[in-house]
Amino acid sequence: MRIVRLDEASKQNILADLLKRDPNNYDAYADTVQEIVNSVKRDGDKAVFAYTKEFDKADINPENLKVTEKEIEEAMKEVDPKLMEILRKSMKNIRQYHEKQRQYSWFDSKPDGTILGQKITPLESVGVYVPGGKAAYPSSVLMNIIPAEVAGVSRIAMVTPPGKDGTVDPVTLTAARLAGVTEVYKVGGAQAVAALAFGTESIPKVNKIVGPGNIFVALAKKAVYGHVSIDSIAGPSEILVLADESANPRFVAADLLSQAEHDELASAILVTTSMELAKQVSEEIKTLTEKLSRKPIIEKSLDNYGYILVADTMRDAIAAVNEIAPEHLEIITRNPFEDMTRIHNAGAIFIGEYSSEPLGDYFAGPNHVLPTNGTAKFFSALSTDDFIKKSSIIYYSREALEAIHEDIEAFAEAEHLTAHANSVRVRFPQKQ
Repeated sequence: MRIVRLDEASKQNILADLLKRDPNNYDAYADTVQEIVNSVKRDGDKAVFAYTKEFDKADINPENLKVTEKEIEEAMKEVDPKLMEILRKSMKNIRQYHEKQRQYSWFDSKPDGTILGQKITPLESVGVYVPGGKAAYPSSVLMNIIPAEVAGVSRIAMVTPPGKDGTVDPVTLTAARLAGVTEVYKVGGAQAVAALAFGTESIPKVNKIVGPGNIFVALAKKAVYGHVSIDSIAGPSEILVLADESANPRFVAADLLSQAEHDELASAILVTTSMELAKQVSEEIKTLTEKLSRKPIIEKSLDNYGYILVADTMRDAIAAVNEIAPEHLEIITRNPFEDMTRIHNAGAIFIGEYSSEPLGDYFAGPNHVLPTNGTAKFFSALSTDDFIKKSSIIYYSREALEAIHEDIEAFAEAEHLTAHANSVRVRFPQKQ
């Protein structure tokens, strides 16, 4: 990995480099995705099946599109009992964490005859996209479905690309069943997003679409936003480790590599106040990479978006972290909890040398669907809040409105909205 002295110029160059990975910059694919979305909106199932045949080489039709109960039961029998137990433990942690996020309706009644409040209503339906094809991601299944289930969503439909034989990975199906999915469809890519957004003869539309995917999925979510809600337009994975001379270089290197193996666009950055640690981590990365199965991907990821930044002070280091706003942030310093209080922009914060990033991916409980590409400056992790609506409740008695009606009328008149003023005034003709 490149070791760079941190200054304003190097920081801005790195930020510009990282932002190249933003899905919003992939205009070359936008027309193709829009064509797919339009085709599905117009032709429904016919387009979905044609694109599935073209891209996934699978023959899907109305009879085998939806995963059957028998397929789910058979899939669950194929899963190693030890893995099944791990899935259940992970689910328990995820559910307990998200249950603490639940919001409830509230009402504030006052003696003056007013009642104000907030009514919490779960979304009626949600579509969850789960990547498939060459790999299985049961962790994504759990992280996207459980908060929706905890929030009270009644219909949770999952879409995932089928294999060439028209089947879905058994572990993926098992995780879906355990988490509470009500429907699973064998379709992926932009066509799956469009089907959920607009509905087809076989796939009823949903109110919101969540879940990670490739660039085609990300751009399709962007294209259908407004017809439905979406969670975010996720970019490639990223990790930033903030460390001082007290950090274990082998731990730091291993954690950086844990994200670099995702894909060639993944970003792994170390920000440290120690040049000695920087050199040690660089050497450890070379050693560890040789032993890893995804070595070619890791090497390209690190060549393109891997950095070791050496800052003069911890203040400078933390300023760089807040500017980069990483998806995953590990703090491995002498005073990690104190340093954490100065972090303003990060998707998830892992504190201490035994809180490695994969802990959050699989097991701890907080959601691993996180803001990327600097959007942690204004976005948050996926939560139960993403699956509810908030309605304001307003009640005034006649006496309560009478006490302030002239103020409202005057406010409306100041905006030259006479019908607004009249709407209140007609209720008190004796005052005119």
